[in-house]
Amino acid sequence: MPPSELPPPPERSPQLLSTPSSVLLVVDVQEKLIPLIPHHRRLIWNIQRLLQAAQVLEVPAVGTEQYPKGLGPTVEPLRELLGPVPEKLSFSCAGCEPFVEQLDVESRWQVVVAGIETHVCVQQTVLDLLARGFEPYVVADAVGARGELDHQIALRRMEAAGATVTTTESVMFEWCQRAGTPQFKQISQLVRQSPPE
Repeated sequence: MPPSELPPPPERSPQLLSTPSSVLLVVDVQEKLIPLIPHHRRLIWNIQRLLQAAQVLEVPAVGTEQYPKGLGPTVEPLRELLGPVPEKLSFSCAGCEPFVEQLDVESRWQVVVAGIETHVCVQQTVLDLLARGFEPYVVADAVGARGELDHQIALRRMEAAGATVTTTESVMFEWCQRAGTPQFKQISQLVRQSPPE
């Protein structure tokens, strides 16, 4: 088909995140488990930046807690940014009714996933989301596991199943879309932050 007969390209690729289509999910970043995750301070920092970017760009965010009586509450400063966090017993967040209800109410199909552990609750959530027709985006530098092999294999398995693996900065810039706006200035400040030691 000659180029003149091709339909016009979309304004933006459907593979890019957009704020009207996105929801941010923070999985089980809890006080008793997070110290066991390598580089957990950087992981919390990245999730905090995602939550702050979501606030700036009006992307809804929801968290979950796996059996908080045993694993403790969501860590600060994430707890403050998330507000009330529903608890669950199923490893997959698809078994957490408040989260599923929010997805239904918001009518958003791009689910940006951060949290722990990559090979357990994150992976089972992502695979369940794929089965239900959602588009999960796994933020590689905002998910973690106690073991590096578990973390890496889970990322590979989720990507092979159809999830998109991305990074914190990619998410923030895709949500922002353009420079020269007040929101871009706030996102730029988040990007320029120095990571924890």
